[in-house]
Amino acid sequence: MKNEVNENSQVLQKKNVVIVAMSGRMMMDFVGPSDVFTTTNIYLVRSGLAGGYEVQIAAPTANKLVATGAGADIACHISAIDIRSPIDTLIISNYESEDSLSELYEPFYKWLSKRTDKNTRRIASVCAGTFVLAKAGLINNRKVTTHWTMNEQLQQSYPQLVVDTNPFYTKDGHIYTSGGVSSGIDLALAMVEEDHGKDVAIQVARELVVYLYRPGYQSQFGSLLPSVERSGLSQKLRKWVIENLTETLDVKRIADHLNMSPRNFTRVFHKQTGTPPAKFVEKVRVEQARKLLEDTDDTLENIADICGFGALSSMRRTFLRLLNTTPSDYRRAFRTTLKDFGLGEHFPINMNYSESD
Repeated sequence: MKNEVNENSQVLQKKNVVIVAMSGRMMMDFVGPSDVFTTTNIYLVRSGLAGGYEVQIAAPTANKLVATGAGADIACHISAIDIRSPIDTLIISNYESEDSLSELYEPFYKWLSKRTDKNTRRIASVCAGTFVLAKAGLINNRKVTTHWTMNEQLQQSYPQLVVDTNPFYTKDGHIYTSGGVSSGIDLALAMVEEDHGKDVAIQVARELVVYLYRPGYQSQFGSLLPSVERSGLSQKLRKWVIENLTETLDVKRIADHLNMSPRNFTRVFHKQTGTPPAKFVEKVRVEQARKLLEDTDDTLENIADICGFGALSSMRRTFLRLLNTTPSDYRRAFRTTLKDFGLGEHFPINMNYSESD
């Protein structure tokens, strides 16, 4: 029997995609990637091109029911545990609670643990689906990501993983993982580009009115300050730093404020937070700048001054290093007001569809 998941399989052959819809709040976690693949099929047919995908949304349990946060259960046509044939692309969506569902899901985890690169060309996850792959033992020592609010939990629960907190999605061998919710669409588009080329992926992105590549800010915009930094000494220091952002906040100045020696302060602070004081101050500056970019009409120069960057060029370099975007691009992406466009007007669309890149 011909191996349907061979890396060199021809584009002319339809690739079977199985998306396992774990019970959870967000339907987009599995519907989003599914729409990318089915839209690809529509475009290929319309363009007279062969190939495409056979897409199946599968339940992880024998009853074939999937609970959602939308007040409705979804009845799938198949259960993943009944699939015995090779799969080209397997995607595991978000889940609600591993603890409460683990017994019901035991047959699924047993099935999933047997999925390897020998019978599945690509194994992927969306959002907390990374936890599912980890529990099944499929991603040990792999570089992975998940929703930014759960990166610390993932690393603590599975220390053998290499958790990358920034990207929308990662690829390590045949393992793909993505961050929260809409990043499943980014991941699916990347897979379409792998299979059918950039031109097709661009057209599918246009059809869905989404970015093929999120320009300039291809990282998840979670808080730069880990949860451990929101208690004790760091919490007190954060408030003081915000009140004194325009000043030079070196270790000596901070230590003097806390009535500690610079050496002792650095040791205690790093032990409590895992972050050097200078990096902590820098992150607080960026966090405050983000708020001002989202909520105010202040000029970029004024925000750089208010947040203690000294110059706009310095703020820009820091944003690029920590967030992979510029302050102006960040503002365009995360404005909380629509007043710049005017009521009833069409929103300007400036998607990154350049075909010359």
